Order: sequence, then C-alpha cells, then structure tokens
Amino acid sequence: MEPTRNEPRVLVLYTEIAPYVLACLDALVARTGARIQLVRWPVNAEAPFALGAHPGITLHDRRDFSDECLLAFALDLQPQFVIASGWVDKGYLKVCRAMRRQGIPTSMNLDTAWRGDAKQWISAALARLWMPRTYSHIWATGTRQVAYARKLGLPASRILTGLYAADTTPFREAFHAARLARQQRYPHRFIHVARYIPTKGQQLLCDAFAELCDHGRAGDWELHLVGTGELHEQVKNSASGRHPRIVHRGFVQATDIPAVLAEAGASVLPSLYEPWGVVVQEHACIGLPLLLSDAVGAGERFLEPGVNGALHKAGDKADLQQCLLRIIGTPDAELLRMGDRSAELGATWTPERWAELADQTLLKR
Repeated sequence: MEPTRNEPRVLVLYTEIAPYVLACLDALVARTGARIQLVRWPVNAEAPFALGAHPGITLHDRRDFSDECLLAFALDLQPQFVIASGWVDKGYLKVCRAMRRQGIPTSMNLDTAWRGDAKQWISAALARLWMPRTYSHIWATGTRQVAYARKLGLPASRILTGLYAADTTPFREAFHAARLARQQRYPHRFIHVARYIPTKGQQLLCDAFAELCDHGRAGDWELHLVGTGELHEQVKNSASGRHPRIVHRGFVQATDIPAVLAEAGASVLPSLYEPWGVVVQEHACIGLPLLLSDAVGAGERFLEPGVNGALHKAGDKADLQQCLLRIIGTPDAELLRMGDRSAELGATWTPERWAELADQTLLKR
C-alpha cells in the first residue's frame, strides 16, 4: 500500500477489541497511510474473536505496560493523535493528559447514554474539572451519548458522532445472495446475537417466544440465539430455553456470522440496556427486519419503526410479544421489502466514512 502522505503515527488505547474496530482502523490506514500502535486489554473470554492480520496496525497487550512504561512509549512515539476508551484506565488518562499538554489531539470514546441520574450528574460535574486537560475531543456513538458529552466541559465543536461503524463489507456482500434465497423461500427464523449477560434479555426473549409457541401463535417461526456468556447455561436450560423451537448456537466467529444471518428472517434485540449495539447495523446490512427494545441506541440510525421493523418497551414481555407477532403476521413479500430498507440504512455509515471523519477532524497535518 502506498501512503497518501508521510506516514502519520496514531496511538489507540482501547479496552476490548472487536473486528469492527479493526475494520475502522484498517480504513484509516488505507486512507492516510497511517501506522497505528494499538494497545488493548485481553480478548474477552466470552467473545474470543480471531483478530487476524492487519497491515499498518501493531497490536500490544495492555498487560505488558506499567502506567509509566506506557507513558514513555507514547512520548517516544509522538503520535499525530490519540484515541482512547473512556476514563476507566488511569494509565490511558495519564498518556492523554501528557499528549494534550503537547498540543496533540486526544479523543475519548463515549458510548454511555445520558440517563440523568444522580451518579451521572456527579460524574459530569467532576469531569469538567479534568476533561479539557485530558481530551481535546469526545467521539460519541449517538444522540444520547452526545447529550452526555455536552455536560463534560468540551465545546460542541469538539464533539463527534458515529464512533462505531460495523465492518459493513462482508454483510453487504452477503446481502444479495441472501435476498435471492429469501425470495425463493423466506426463512421464518428470528435471530438474536449477543453475549448471555443480564442486560441482553435472552431469558425474556425465550420466555416470550416459547409462550407464543405454546399458545399456537408463532406460526412456523423458530428462534435461534448466538453467543455465550455467564448466563448461557442458565438460559439454555430454563423451561423456555429448552423449548424445541428455540436453538442456542453458542459462540460464532465474526467471519461466520454473515452465513448465519443469511438463513434468518428477522433480527431481535430485546436489551434492557444497550448504549449502542453494532450488531444492529450488521443485521441491517444483510437485509433483516429489526425488532429492538427502546433501550438500544443504534435504533436511532438503523430502525424506522413501521418501515423496517418495530420498537418495544425494554423489559416488557407483552410488548415484545406484540413485536414478534407483527413479524409473524407479515407476508413474506413485505418482510423482503422491510429488509431492503434495513440494508439501505445499514450502508449509510461505513468504516471508510469513519476514517474520513478521523482524518479530517483529528489528524494534524
């Protein structure tokens, strides 16, 4: 790859890395010729993604650096800009504060939605004392996160949106073949992809769908759940989780997810708390109607209720069942049209556009 300018140096300080993060950084390398030093926490055991090779990106394990060594590493690198995950890692904060003193742009990732509770008001008040000395920018996911960012002491001109972009290419590439197959025989299968943790709502989903099946209201639809996590065995072995029309497929590598989604007919994410949810964009890109709870932040960009899916109240089983019934009762041809709109919306924000924003806003040239 021929860089478009002298190779910029970028430092990325992350918590957990997922393939979509690397897709965005790959796009930045392709656009700018950047050389990226990526420090990240260990891969989560509940989502052991295979990260693959990424020319232009050097991966580092956070455990290999003390805070002092990390600071020395950053000072020696002298990056053109720094992207860091929030304010959890104090070592990351020290680096960003030092870079900020040198006039180097530093951007904080923010995917926490503003809820307006006492804890957030206190955090916001305290953050105003140190945030401008640590970060020059805040990169938020959506409008709820921007509402939080505006309370943290930086001017609105320094707040970016669109922090997360799915690795859209494999899903968009799989869409056309999946659509042709759905035209021939539409798959009556709900798909749910998430870690089995309390906030994702798998037990609620299984309870709601199993009850519809037992009352003869689910037609010939089935439910497949993908993922693992602390509640996997508990949900899988619950009365509803063992229902014969519910399948728990376990963890699936990112490279294999498009094939799984191609066999599905609608996506459902009934999260009780979901600041964003990149999975929503992935499922939209492959042309699935979307059923989301009102706690899912990504709904603001990828769901048009009544057009390409439906919204239900988080934690409300009856409301979730009404959403499931809307899909079950929708003719296949209409489901296909709903999926087409999902695919259009999913393609509106890509790693390439993410890289363009990073280049134009953060990269000092």
